[in-house]
Amino acid sequence: MAIQEKGSVRALALVGPTSAGKTALMEALLHATGAADRRGEVGDTSPEAKARGHSVELNLAGFEFMGDRYVVVDCPGSLEFCAELDAAVPAVDLAVVVAEPDPAKAVLLQPTLRELERLGVPHALFINKMDHARGSLQELLDALAPVSSAPLVARQIPTWEGEKVSGFIDLALERCFVYRPGEPSQQVEIPGELREAEAEARFHMLEQIADFDDELPEQLLSDVTPSRDAVFADLVREMNEGLIVPVFFGSAQNGFGVRRLLKALRHETPPSLRAAERIGISSGAYVLKAAYAGQSGKMAYARVFGGKLADGAEFVLPDGQKRRAGGLFLVQGAALKKISEAPVGDVCAIGKVEEAVAGQILSTTGQPQSVAAAARPRRPLFAVALVAKNRNDDVRLSSAIGKLVEEDPGLSLTHDPETRQILLAGQGEGHVRLALERLKRRFGVEIDTQHPRTAYRETLRQAVTQRSRHKKQSGGHGQFADVTVEVKPLPRGSGFVFQSKIVGGAVPKQWVPAVEDGVRDGLAKGPLGFPVTDLEVTLIDGQTHSVDSSEMAFRTVGRMAIEEALRASGTILLEPIEKLVVYSPSPAASNVTSALTARRGQILGLSPREDWRGWERIEAYLPQSERQDLIAELRGLTQGLGAFEADFDHMSELHGRLAEEAGKLAREGA
Repeated sequence: MAIQEKGSVRALALVGPTSAGKTALMEALLHATGAADRRGEVGDTSPEAKARGHSVELNLAGFEFMGDRYVVVDCPGSLEFCAELDAAVPAVDLAVVVAEPDPAKAVLLQPTLRELERLGVPHALFINKMDHARGSLQELLDALAPVSSAPLVARQIPTWEGEKVSGFIDLALERCFVYRPGEPSQQVEIPGELREAEAEARFHMLEQIADFDDELPEQLLSDVTPSRDAVFADLVREMNEGLIVPVFFGSAQNGFGVRRLLKALRHETPPSLRAAERIGISSGAYVLKAAYAGQSGKMAYARVFGGKLADGAEFVLPDGQKRRAGGLFLVQGAALKKISEAPVGDVCAIGKVEEAVAGQILSTTGQPQSVAAAARPRRPLFAVALVAKNRNDDVRLSSAIGKLVEEDPGLSLTHDPETRQILLAGQGEGHVRLALERLKRRFGVEIDTQHPRTAYRETLRQAVTQRSRHKKQSGGHGQFADVTVEVKPLPRGSGFVFQSKIVGGAVPKQWVPAVEDGVRDGLAKGPLGFPVTDLEVTLIDGQTHSVDSSEMAFRTVGRMAIEEALRASGTILLEPIEKLVVYSPSPAASNVTSALTARRGQILGLSPREDWRGWERIEAYLPQSERQDLIAELRGLTQGLGAFEADFDHMSELHGRLAEEAGKLAREGA
């Protein structure tokens, strides 16, 4: 029961945790449909992916099945590389969540499922590697049920030969199939000993879909067998509306269950119009990813909506700029093939649109279009400071890093004017390391890295009154200025306050701002080597010279006065404290809180994560200096699932050995 016209192009995303077998499933789909002669031709061809043994970027490929074209977007599973998914997943018709048949790994699916639910993307579950399963399907479904908001509806039950899965019974079709390596599964009679189990499983499936149907419950209560068409109609509608998550299984490595999945996709994948409505595009191309493709320059990998796209088509960008497509290409892994046009629903590479970025609509309506709900930017979790090994590479470094950041929305590049460092930040240490590897391989730029410096501050120990004089004579007009200032500490977060209580013109009004400017100059670097804050400076007296006093002289004496006052009072080192919100699966929460405490963190509270069953939300104060490699430890404690958000909260005094080490680093970096 196809729900869209024959010949239309459907887009699928393969999502799920690392090692579940998403790329293997894509290759199995390509192989089963004749789009690839052998496995390994298309997926994970980059050196970085091969070195890691898993996907680190989107893989795009297409195939045809029973007259229809399909585009597959194979997505990385690691949270470190998941920014690649943010723009792409909303634009597909259906997401296939790939999982392993291990109840202990069920929790790994939760971030993926929650994001699909948030986006409103229909999805099905494919349990891979069933040839290695050792427990019952029901035990696995029971473990998976809490991680999905929508009920998981088993569309199949396995048949066994000894301790190995040998085939399956399709509960909607009520047919039994036996796996045959390298060939389509063979239909056989349902074994007599499994008829009762099949009947129970099918009735349970019908009960689940009956929760969202007005007629089906009455039929079940009346022992009326619903028609096969009615059952399929319910399964299709309820999956499309996100009411249920159908569950299929097989083995991508051996091709088991792949053709059954293909047939389900053919009948049940929603039309591309629904994805267009979700994005908010009427006609044009929606950019899934932008990347530089060697000699071809920058390519926008985009899905076509509203009408076919021709080479040379004119686009209107969201900011109103107009550009023409400088070539259209069919994408099959790393291979690009020139085409003259792309049909609705297809994904193609578009050349010469240099401004294109992921998540953007290239409109063909003549008017700019903006996405209905832009992807939430991912906040950086790990950063390094960059230094080119060869100083002659500084210009190339800036250009190359800029291109990497354009390609990868999970990366960010900033310049910290205070620490004078260029910071490359990403979603984890592995993510940043990948960027540096690409920098060397693709652009020939080698980088040394340093830890980001912490933005410490200093503040006054005690109030002090300071008189300072600047007098200089070297022929002609000299320089003279004399001021007395009161300096006192302020509460944390007050910053710097300057005021004048001069009476009688001891310091002329026009030169009071110069004194303030000089004080600010002196606060830029205190005795310990850091900017000074949280103090009030009051100008209370001064002297001038009728000839030698000047704005420059009073600015100089203002700087001298605050420097001498700080030395007289002494300063305290302040370190930035961030407020962290950490998300962790409940079983790991105690270990996470212990890790935060070991980093001098202060736990503020622990509560259930809203709408995430089996997860905790931990709030804590943590010194910024302790956050550098926190994400690596956090993910090590949480099966790779942990995440956090950090925001500056306040400054706190730092004493003892840590303060001495910070001061030493400041002096060495001066």
